[in-house]
Amino acid sequence: MTSTDIQDYIPEDQWPPVSAMLDGFGDQTLPASPALAGTTLSIPTHGGTAVEHVFKDPATVAWDGGSAAYKAIEARPGIFIIDFVRGEGVDGENVTIVWDRNTGAVTTGISRFVTVDGRIRSTTDFNAAHERSSGLVGKRIFYRYSDVESYEHIYLNPGTFTWNCVRGGEAGLADTDRCMMWDVAEDLYIFFWTEKVMTVEAVLLIDLREQRSIGRMFGWDDPAGEPVILPFNSRLSVLNTTEYPQDTHKH
Repeated sequence: MTSTDIQDYIPEDQWPPVSAMLDGFGDQTLPASPALAGTTLSIPTHGGTAVEHVFKDPATVAWDGGSAAYKAIEARPGIFIIDFVRGEGVDGENVTIVWDRNTGAVTTGISRFVTVDGRIRSTTDFNAAHERSSGLVGKRIFYRYSDVESYEHIYLNPGTFTWNCVRGGEAGLADTDRCMMWDVAEDLYIFFWTEKVMTVEAVLLIDLREQRSIGRMFGWDDPAGEPVILPFNSRLSVLNTTEYPQDTHKH
């Protein structure tokens, strides 16, 4: 190996904008489902009040005062991940819902923008019926988002993980960020992460049984001054699972 083969540390001020990922991520491979057309769901706002949302048809969700295009994907029989955006620009909110119609459990994540010290950042408010989980902890998982984009995740504990871009627009970038995870079904988890360098909020389903992830990233592109909405899915491989030694000897 020569020095030119070594991927060195990349300082934060040299990171590309969030939009660098747009071209390399493939389309979602699971089709949109029409199964929710005609149903109604009470969805919270970030202020805490609940608003009735009607899925009028396979493409439009409406509420008092507005409507939006939505996409519902049936990740497993009866378990849906639903995405839509309310509002525009810096006032936009990306709503992601995981609805298990088998049990009735609904978890909603609403990502939005806030201004911190004069800079646009992001945050996500959750209303969760599913139980918090530690089921991914210790796993190192390789994600293939497309032929040109691949990442790995290492889940350190239920609230912290490390990501590393192996190939693609962010190649060589890596960080350790805040996360949360919830149990949905056997080997099926809601996973959330937020990044401290880039303005990014991600909500997705990780399905170890089907070896795929489905979800979205919602971020802010500083140079362009606009939101970046990136639906994605991946094929995944569990590379290994770390288990700590059981210390049995007294010191």
